[in-house]
Amino acid sequence: MSLDKCYNFDDFQKLAKKNLPAPIYHYIAGGSDDETTLKRNTESFLKCDLVPNILASVGQPDLSTTVLGTKIDMPLFLSPTAMQRLYHHEGDKASARAAEKFGTFYSMSTMATSSIEEIANVSGGPKLFQLYIHKDQSLTDNLIDRCKNSGFKALCLTVDTVVAGNRERDHRWGFTTPPKLTLKSLLSFATHPTWSINYLLSKKFELANVSHFTKKGSSIAKGVMEYINEQYDPGMSWKDADYCIKRWGGPFALKGVMSVEDAKKAVDIGASAIMLSNHGGRQLDGSRAPFDQLPEIVNAVGGKIEIIVDGGIRRGTHVLKALSLGATACSFGKGFLFALGAGGQKGVEKMLNNMKDEITRDMILLGKKRISELNPDNIVYR
Repeated sequence: MSLDKCYNFDDFQKLAKKNLPAPIYHYIAGGSDDETTLKRNTESFLKCDLVPNILASVGQPDLSTTVLGTKIDMPLFLSPTAMQRLYHHEGDKASARAAEKFGTFYSMSTMATSSIEEIANVSGGPKLFQLYIHKDQSLTDNLIDRCKNSGFKALCLTVDTVVAGNRERDHRWGFTTPPKLTLKSLLSFATHPTWSINYLLSKKFELANVSHFTKKGSSIAKGVMEYINEQYDPGMSWKDADYCIKRWGGPFALKGVMSVEDAKKAVDIGASAIMLSNHGGRQLDGSRAPFDQLPEIVNAVGGKIEIIVDGGIRRGTHVLKALSLGATACSFGKGFLFALGAGGQKGVEKMLNNMKDEITRDMILLGKKRISELNPDNIVYR
């Protein structure tokens, strides 16, 4: 299979599996425990159907929307994801350039393999930074201040990772950051020479935003679950979120909100947006899918705060279903990471182009000229 034959999520996943050593592939593909939430994230979109309007004289629909204070050209953006240089040697730089080309947000993880400043230099597109609360408060402050100085448009605080979920594929395949050879992984690295050569000849692997504070995860190999449990503050509270909002002073999202109670608290502390997310099914297995929870959240806080659906997005119709039920926008991680593993920047661009084409075509078929016309009347539950 080649990149030009990748027409959907499954195609990109198959090509990424072909290109990547097994520990790296399974880190993207996996979830926690029995992976029931991982599967439900996408299956949840099957519980309802779209109802089109005909003879609507749509022409070319306008896909633009405004989220976190920034107008973007399509209602879908890249979720923050860690260690992208493992999936392609250009890593975050490739993803950021692709997002800029499509006029949408690139989101940077605290655990990125390029620095805040590097990404600011390679991309003039809208950028969001994903923050974690570290045990070392000075590191959290440092990241916020650097984002301000580098022109990032928005900040999101991930709130569902106070401890790491039980990601059994990581144990099974010996995944660490940076990668290290084990008896089990050796054959997989050896049978993927292109990936291995690019990894060895490229810039040294490091968690570029935090390596000046700790060498763990950069020059000292750690399992991701072990790193999270050592570095992130398990005592994170609403006071921490409030502190970050005030120190940042700009558009701010809470990522990992899933309950009505927490959505209301997000409004109360002045958050700009909430990202309905279960961390891609990688944290609490058996938890609700974001799309399942969307109507309840919209009923409680719709119109008071922006609502972003993050999780399970594979098709343009998934985006339109979420927007019809009141979401402001959607974001996805696995989709573009498989595309990155499949073909670097060109892969991410092709995935974004596929999704843009799907959303455009499906808007026309629905009889809608602009995103604001989508509403619950477009949806019927089975």
